[in-house]
Amino acid sequence: MKFSKDFKRQMVPEWIEAYVDYDGLKRILREILHYNLSKKRETPLKSLEKKLSLHRTLSGLHRHTNGDVENQVTREGREIEIEFFRKLDEELNKINTFYKEQIEVVMDESTLLNKQLDALIALRLKVRSSCSNGACSPEHQGVEMGSLNSSSEVEMSEHRALEVSSNSLSGSGITDVILQGINQDDESTSVLENNTIVKSNGRPEEVGNNSTNQQGDPLEILERVKIRNTLESPLDTIKGVFKDSKHDDLCFKKDELKKVEAKLRLAFIEFYQKLRLVKQYSFMNLSALSKIMKSYEKITSRREARLYMKKIDNSYIGSSDEVNNLLERVEATFIKQFSNSNIQKGMKSLRPKTKKEKHSVTFWSGCFSGFSAALLIAVALRIETKKLMEKEGASYTVNIFPLYSIFAYIVLHLLIYAADIYFWRRFKINYPFIFGFKPGTELSYREVFLLGTGLAVLSLSCFLGNLYLDLGSTTQRYKTLTGLFPLGLVAIVMIILFCPFNIIYRSTRFFFIKSLFRCLCAPLYKVTLPDFFLADHVTSQVTAIRSLDLYICYYGLGERSQRESKCHGHGIYNVLYFAVPVIPFWLRFLQCIRRLFEEKEAMHGYSSVNYLLTIVAAIIRTICELKKGMAWMVLALVSSSVVVIVATYWDIVFDWGLLRRHSKNPYLRDKLLVPYKSVYFAAMALDVVLRIAWMQLVLEFKLHSLHRMAITTVVSCLEITRRGIWSFFRIENEHLNNVGKYRAFKSVPLPFNYDEEEEESSKDD
Repeated sequence: MKFSKDFKRQMVPEWIEAYVDYDGLKRILREILHYNLSKKRETPLKSLEKKLSLHRTLSGLHRHTNGDVENQVTREGREIEIEFFRKLDEELNKINTFYKEQIEVVMDESTLLNKQLDALIALRLKVRSSCSNGACSPEHQGVEMGSLNSSSEVEMSEHRALEVSSNSLSGSGITDVILQGINQDDESTSVLENNTIVKSNGRPEEVGNNSTNQQGDPLEILERVKIRNTLESPLDTIKGVFKDSKHDDLCFKKDELKKVEAKLRLAFIEFYQKLRLVKQYSFMNLSALSKIMKSYEKITSRREARLYMKKIDNSYIGSSDEVNNLLERVEATFIKQFSNSNIQKGMKSLRPKTKKEKHSVTFWSGCFSGFSAALLIAVALRIETKKLMEKEGASYTVNIFPLYSIFAYIVLHLLIYAADIYFWRRFKINYPFIFGFKPGTELSYREVFLLGTGLAVLSLSCFLGNLYLDLGSTTQRYKTLTGLFPLGLVAIVMIILFCPFNIIYRSTRFFFIKSLFRCLCAPLYKVTLPDFFLADHVTSQVTAIRSLDLYICYYGLGERSQRESKCHGHGIYNVLYFAVPVIPFWLRFLQCIRRLFEEKEAMHGYSSVNYLLTIVAAIIRTICELKKGMAWMVLALVSSSVVVIVATYWDIVFDWGLLRRHSKNPYLRDKLLVPYKSVYFAAMALDVVLRIAWMQLVLEFKLHSLHRMAITTVVSCLEITRRGIWSFFRIENEHLNNVGKYRAFKSVPLPFNYDEEEEESSKDD
């Protein structure tokens, strides 16, 4: 693999703009190469002209003209090399500045982690002392005592090895000497050899430990510390809302130790990943500069390349060892404090294995795709043979199809999500970081496609079996049994989804269940991007969720034989029929309210109004569907029109960040990851069209070849497709926001909060 491809592949996506412009430097080198080749390329005719010009010069003819031409050619080559070194200087200064900023950030964070670890060890001592006094229950005593080290006081001084000092930037001014060397080739060596380059401080030294913590009682730290309530669980949220502000936060319970250790352990893991990315950034940029200088030396055969490499080696990014020292100390601290000195276990947590693509995934995806196509053709032929789409068979189709359509919508959603992942990867959108997937657990588009096709095979097999046993002349005795096919399919899917064994992508299944549960518990949980992203997708599955009403009616209310004709006679079914279209938007509304109170941004308030309007429109539309009155039809049309206009504007302007009149790309945005602008305009137009298609359910256009169920199915599929398009540009916009802020790490809430007086005194010191 060429270095340029490997260089781009290993870039941190959010830091792309901070990397060396490798392609730009290579372009200038190609200009130098073309210039050198043009000087060496001489034909016999040009050689004769050169001899004649030399004769004329000796005889005094055309002396000035020929000299001007030669000077012009020489000046042209010199200017290209000067441009190269100026560009090189700019790139070196850019990566030096960015690297120094990142070092300052990790140094500040290491100081915070030091203080957090001080408090953790003090809390361990307090819990141990309380357990030794009999304050712990037997089950807690064994756990807590096992997690404490008898030499905790020694740990208080050992863990401060995280704190290191930073080096100073040096090595400036040598480029000017090199540029002089280009102009004066003969004198360059002596001038550059006399130029002295001062190297930076070398390996970082540890900062002196805090004397008060070394000599005093470690438990005194707890007097200045509170356990931070981040309101991450429903119980924490309720306590945070109703708790008295004068409540004593200094009372530490034994159960809190596990929570604190888990949070601080996660903080150390994220900090370690941050250090690895900073180290990778340094290594890749230094490798790129080394490759560039080797190419320059090969093209020009000048010694300035080696001399410039000395400047790079003595620059801040080339001579700094802070990251390597921090990595070693974080490893030692993590292994001792959070892995019971088990090196293998600790390093496995800090350095998870990278995920490898499996050929079996591609193989089974192809197999399931073929099986799905064959089963789909068989289902279509069975429907056509029994004339189920005609009037005499329409009642059976209307009753049986909604029970299986929910799986069709889920399969379509999975396939579109697989397409989104494919394009996110193609355009280098860091979706695993945006969604917060654990490293190595994110699914590739092939794996999502495998899940979609596998579910398609399972659902189509059940549907086809249902059709054959229900409509076959010799299988009427199995008609009672076939009524359980849809329920059995739901049971199989639920068993696979909640299976506790490590099969069928357990980490992804549990991540989905956790996010879905957090959506259902809104606003009791802190809202994260996966939560509201999933909630937005659920709003596009209203038709699929409404199919669950029929399962409740058929199997819960005992209307399996009569099917839908008797369902509306039950009050609970009518309540659910009204509630189901509203619940997804209501949950999204509560999420916006939670974010409004936490983040204090008016944008979340406007978003909540958007979802509130959608709730009103959904209620009016449901009433119109049941009562069929002209007045309700007008109200449904007006409310749905308002929702379509507001929601479309919100999608394009706020979620996608488009329609910026004064951007570099008119009516788009300044930064675009898709190279074709027409794609964005087509997506905006398609979003408008698909939003309007949603109103088809309100207007109930009468089409001769399709009845209401078919129209509902088509419109629902179009809505899922629109949501897939929305997903790509929504995550693209989120990625660009991260790139603009160089945000490549998750923000992990720390468990302890020091008193304000201590914070102010530490700043004064």
